[in-house]
Amino acid sequence: MKFGKVAVPTVVIVLSLLLSSLVVSASSMVLKKGMESSAVKFLQKDLATLGYFDCETTGYFGEITEDAVKRFQKDNNLVQDGIAGSSTLATINHVLRPDNLLKEGMENLQVMDLQYNLRELGFFDVEPTGYYGEITVNAVKSFQAYYGLDVDGIAGNATFSVIDKLLDRQKETASRASRQKSDYLVSWWGDAENIFKIGMTAKVYDVETGLSFYVKRTYGTNHADVETLTANDTEIMKKIYGGSWSWARRAIIVTVGDRKIAASMNGMPHCGNDKYDEYVYLNSRSGGYGAGYNLDSIKGNGMDGHFCIHFLNSRTHATDRVDEDHQNAVQRAAQWAADNAY
Repeated sequence: MKFGKVAVPTVVIVLSLLLSSLVVSASSMVLKKGMESSAVKFLQKDLATLGYFDCETTGYFGEITEDAVKRFQKDNNLVQDGIAGSSTLATINHVLRPDNLLKEGMENLQVMDLQYNLRELGFFDVEPTGYYGEITVNAVKSFQAYYGLDVDGIAGNATFSVIDKLLDRQKETASRASRQKSDYLVSWWGDAENIFKIGMTAKVYDVETGLSFYVKRTYGTNHADVETLTANDTEIMKKIYGGSWSWARRAIIVTVGDRKIAASMNGMPHCGNDKYDEYVYLNSRSGGYGAGYNLDSIKGNGMDGHFCIHFLNSRTHATDRVDEDHQNAVQRAAQWAADNAY
């Protein structure tokens, strides 16, 4: 097994599985119709667990698997192309494993992805199988020790964050100079509002802490009113704010599908109560808001109401004005994304 630094590739690496090919690039796979591999079999098992696949898991990506992927994509507001790419696989993993932990004894597609990534980084020199056994534990421990992480052999958020940054750095080395701040600045009116439509999910990345979580746009016209998908997402968001809710603006990158957009969020859930049905009339609502309809759509996520995400040129709802603090945070996010080729 090889440990330590490796040369930086500038091309996407195509790895061959036993019966077909699997593309692995910057912590992502692409599985589609016509492929046959153990990775496809893991995908079918995950889809079966989620109730989208009720046939034998053969490892062949045919019409049945394609249809199952499309139905999952439709229910999760993803592009319905029947291809299990980075966005679809990330959403499947998040729904099945909201704690984002991979550890010994697990066997799934995400473990295989981890093994390929560790191999690309020089910490795993056997054929990836998708099983998290002793070899994978030792590889993760070696990676964690080399990069100054807690050495426990468990692949969690901290470990994945370093892996993603290393692979992104490799992938983006050749194109870093071409990335511009303007690439991430998308005006709300007519653009961002249509990219991030009501009902769609997105990944929120806080540029200062490096933490990320998932949200769904549930309301809003002048900007996006969103809610965390799960209680774990709420915990991560609250951690970003130091453990307490706050109206403070933070620079973030919102990823919708494959589109990355500079944005700003506040950290104060408002206008709702998780205990009551959506749209019922309440005498008091979260965030200091008084009587009104309950604007809380997602239940059981540990958040009362929703919070705001602003984009370039978006406006507040109550006062219908462009918020200077939000716009400054949007600019900081765009500059950070350009500097880091995010």
